[in-house]
Amino acid sequence: MVRRPQQLSLDELQLLRWLLGGVLMLLSVATVFYMDIGSEWMALLSAAGILAALVKPALPARVPNIVHRLAFPAILAFFAADLWRSGQILPAIVRLDLLLLLYRGLSYRARRDDLQIVVLGLFLIVIAGVLTVSLLFAGQILLFTGCALALLMVVTIAGSTEGGLAPKLAVRNVVPGWADYGWRNLFSRLWDVADWRLLASGIVLFAGVVVVSGLLFLAIPRFQLENSLFLERFVVHKAMTGFNDQIKFGDITDITQDDGVAFNADISDQTQAPATPYWRMVILDEYKDGSFKLSPGMRAAFERERTSANILPGYGGYRNVPSWTFYLESGVSRYLPTLGRFYALRFQDAHNFRYSTDLGIVALRDEPASMTAYRVEGMNPGSDQMVDLPFAGRWKKRGRVGFPMQMDIDLSAPDKAKLQKTDDDLGVVKGMATRDFAVKAIDWLRMRHRYALSPSIPSGDGDPLIRWLVSTEPGHCELFAGSLVMMARTAGIPARVVTGFKGGTWDAYSGNYTVRNSDAHAWVELWDSTVHSWIREDPLAAATIDPTKEVGAAAIAGIMDRSWAARINSLRVFWYRRIVNFDQQTQADAAKAVKEATDSSGRWIRETLAGLVGNMKTWFLGPWSTSKILKLSPIAVVVAMIAWLLTTGRWRLAGVGRGGKVDPVRREAGRWLRKVDGPEPLVADLQRLRYGPSPSWPKPTEVFRKARQAASSSRQRARRRASSRSTS
Repeated sequence: MVRRPQQLSLDELQLLRWLLGGVLMLLSVATVFYMDIGSEWMALLSAAGILAALVKPALPARVPNIVHRLAFPAILAFFAADLWRSGQILPAIVRLDLLLLLYRGLSYRARRDDLQIVVLGLFLIVIAGVLTVSLLFAGQILLFTGCALALLMVVTIAGSTEGGLAPKLAVRNVVPGWADYGWRNLFSRLWDVADWRLLASGIVLFAGVVVVSGLLFLAIPRFQLENSLFLERFVVHKAMTGFNDQIKFGDITDITQDDGVAFNADISDQTQAPATPYWRMVILDEYKDGSFKLSPGMRAAFERERTSANILPGYGGYRNVPSWTFYLESGVSRYLPTLGRFYALRFQDAHNFRYSTDLGIVALRDEPASMTAYRVEGMNPGSDQMVDLPFAGRWKKRGRVGFPMQMDIDLSAPDKAKLQKTDDDLGVVKGMATRDFAVKAIDWLRMRHRYALSPSIPSGDGDPLIRWLVSTEPGHCELFAGSLVMMARTAGIPARVVTGFKGGTWDAYSGNYTVRNSDAHAWVELWDSTVHSWIREDPLAAATIDPTKEVGAAAIAGIMDRSWAARINSLRVFWYRRIVNFDQQTQADAAKAVKEATDSSGRWIRETLAGLVGNMKTWFLGPWSTSKILKLSPIAVVVAMIAWLLTTGRWRLAGVGRGGKVDPVRREAGRWLRKVDGPEPLVADLQRLRYGPSPSWPKPTEVFRKARQAASSSRQRARRRASSRSTS
């Protein structure tokens, strides 16, 4: 009989605690690199110290006692000085957490200290979960969760070992016995004692919990965690890319890329999918005190607030064009992205909204707290013009009533002079064609400035936009768009800034547009009186566009995304499509797809089984030979073994007596075999009682008495060893 491997000793459990604690601290420290709070140097220092103590468990014993006495006062003093120097509470708290983890990693830990590192690490995980925009964080939090659960389990087992008298780890300046055990020996012992069936079951259960949690995350309405916890306001240094319904120049110098998904969009006919759609959301026409915003006159263009599941303007849309289904994530905006005017917009549920037919803009009452789905019909993504007959009538009379801000230049006299000089240098004169002006102005802006997420606005007096315009510094899309608007108004052309999103990628797995916060963009609409339309002009657009890549398969191929981020996002889109629907057609399509899959699977199974039966029948009815019999003999042996296992064999292997019931003597012997590490004769007697035939059994009562004595002696020896280590 094969002897069951011995369970882990107390020293091995303590070394395993040290390993899991170190890995847990390293995982939590790594989350700092996802936060843009300037604490990377502290994270590297903490990781280096923790890793050194993890590789050499005897290293903490060399730390002088004075370090332990002064550690916490020094850490608190550092936190106070850091908070006073930076003035930002969240980065200071993160650095305090890193120092505490470093100290815990360089000292032997008691049970309560292991619980502390779980809490300290969990704090960093939560903060990173709020501030991060990296998809790798999802895998990291799963590793942290699994490691934390394993650490808590080992802490519990070690604490209950030897009747709860397991020695603590927090003994300073003394190298514990487990520290010299060696990692190779520990890993070898873990391999020996591992119950792979139990381990596989635990992995399957953990994976099931993760899957169910992910489904619940997709199903339950979500809200913006950072807005609720107010964490973003404690990090005041950079802006994140994303939609803004107001542009303020001069406040922010750097913009951080946020690759979080803003919305997904389905198109009913992929042959008409554009390569670079412009998703309009809001128009900003009033420029004052260095900022663009929606003017009161433009707000008056919106209808009164209504509550409905449908928006039917009655005109302005296009027929015989694809329909679009949008899945707008929470926290993006209360303005809904569209491609311009539409024939109809349908929500999944009734919403409170205001709509402007002239502008083609929909504004909800509040920013949605969960994903918002809506379907839009009658949009034409291939046009860069939007007809505006009401404005054309007012412009013909040269009246500015209703939209005064689209020609307004609220600047000081010196700034107006700089603008006029710029137009004069370009050869721009009032009354010139809108397209001709746009070509000249955009070429000048591109030649003078380059694009950058870290713009530089020169210091000095006057308006910040004008200071940047007349300089040669780099800038982002808002600076380019704002400058073009001011130059156009100086030339007598009505102009306004439009903000929203540009482009996006095509998810190769779910077949839809995925638009991220990093795709947020600002462009310009210029008035062209010859066509009674607003003309879209993007100062940062490509100078030439290959017409073969404008729509359809060629357009999709140019923006195809096959990354892991696209795979993950496709699961979200799949969930949205199956849960969110605007009519019964989606449900009918899903039911039809399931029915077809079931029928095809059943048909394949039937055909496969029929083919196997036919082949077996042909083989058996064919001529028999020696080689054929030899080929059949292994099958016969396997069938006989299976029959034996199904009848009496499994009961014999399991040590079950007659009638299918476990013999109480065998059960008791099995229990003592798991506990006793005694003399070989005693183990042999217990194995005979557990597995041997009953006529060969020794006297059970005598064997069980010796087993109890051996277990008691083993516990006493363990207590003496623990006491001697504590004394030393």
